[in-house]
Amino acid sequence: MRVSRALLGAFVFAAVLDLVSLVVGFRAGHLVVKPLLMPLLAAFAARAGGPRLLVAALLCGWGGDVLLLSDSDPAFMAGMASFAVGHVCYLVLFRRQGPPHARAGLLAVGYAVALVTLVVLLWPGLPAGLRVPVAGYSTLLTAMAYTAGTRLGPVAGFGGALFTVSDTLIATGVADWPQPPGPDFWIMLTYVAAQFLLVQGVLGTLAERRAPAAAYREVRSTTP
Repeated sequence: MRVSRALLGAFVFAAVLDLVSLVVGFRAGHLVVKPLLMPLLAAFAARAGGPRLLVAALLCGWGGDVLLLSDSDPAFMAGMASFAVGHVCYLVLFRRQGPPHARAGLLAVGYAVALVTLVVLLWPGLPAGLRVPVAGYSTLLTAMAYTAGTRLGPVAGFGGALFTVSDTLIATGVADWPQPPGPDFWIMLTYVAAQFLLVQGVLGTLAERRAPAAAYREVRSTTP
């Protein structure tokens, strides 16, 4: 328990340090701290009993984080591919958590409309070589967010939604749309919160499912 708390504390401290670095324009701090975030969160998830697919998804996020520190087009494509693999890990993990919750159809319509609208609006502003990859990645990201919300509940669902916000900010920047002040801060804030909430959603769901089994074993052990 102490190790888990220490790892979570280190993650939170690193996240705050990274965000402060972005606010004050200390790029060196961002370059040093950003690559530490997902390994710390992955270590916490593993220590807390998280499944391997959860840890794998976070490590894929780490790969994307490191690659996106470069401004080159090949690094951007590789980073997007790394995140895409992470979304596949999330999708497989989430689909194992049982059937969709009620109102899944309504959420599906909402995400589908948002996805099509975004891709149509972004398409003209994206470099020709990025249009199809971004559309494909956006579809995969949307599927992950939808599955998080319908298989795990509101915590993971909010995390999935924040992930779409973070990556939408990146995509609009690539398409040269007007950006909010300090876009890198908002990208990292929504991204870090998204990954944390996805972890919490998975761990919470697993804890809820383990509790009845633990209670049953306790009853059996005390039954004469």
